[in-house]
Amino acid sequence: MTNRRQLLTGAAGIAAAAMLGSQAAQAQSSDLAVAGPLGDVWLGKDDAKVTVIEYASMTCSHCAAFHKDTWPELKSKYIDTGKIRFTLREFPLDPLATAGFMLARCNGNDKYYAMTDLLFSQQRNWAFTEKPVDALSAMVKQAGFTQESFEACLKRQDIYDAVTVVKDRGAKAGVDSTPTFFINGQKRSGALSIAEFDKIIEPLLAG
Repeated sequence: MTNRRQLLTGAAGIAAAAMLGSQAAQAQSSDLAVAGPLGDVWLGKDDAKVTVIEYASMTCSHCAAFHKDTWPELKSKYIDTGKIRFTLREFPLDPLATAGFMLARCNGNDKYYAMTDLLFSQQRNWAFTEKPVDALSAMVKQAGFTQESFEACLKRQDIYDAVTVVKDRGAKAGVDSTPTFFINGQKRSGALSIAEFDKIIEPLLAG
């Protein structure tokens, strides 16, 4: 009798755990599916077979390494050929990273990747200096900002709040480090190489 009761109790516990796991997966999927207040900036074909969502921080050295070493080939091999659809979402790890993303959003979504590409490629020249805000101001003037528009952008509460919403929703979806990728919903952490992307993407394209 005791064994049967223990078995039933154990089975109930397993069922409950499975249900909670399923609910967590559904919640994660729901969080991933919703764009932030400013919208996602997608690259690639809308009907691509594979969707890649990257969560990154502008001051994350691993993110900068990914955008230097992997991103150009990922884009030319999979995005430009219509095989995957990609978006970069904000997950700032500090106020300076938040400022970088705000600047990427202030001039409209059509300028988003031009700015994030610039800030990632020049990260060492602004994020790790003695006066990073001054260095950031000088950097974005290459992209058409003036000192006045730079300061005005960083005072915009609506953009600050929007970036925060995206980060909070990413955390609920399971993001706890950067960069984190969701490839057709599969979570992968770290600055993946193109070979690692190949191993994940090719079976999805063939399936």
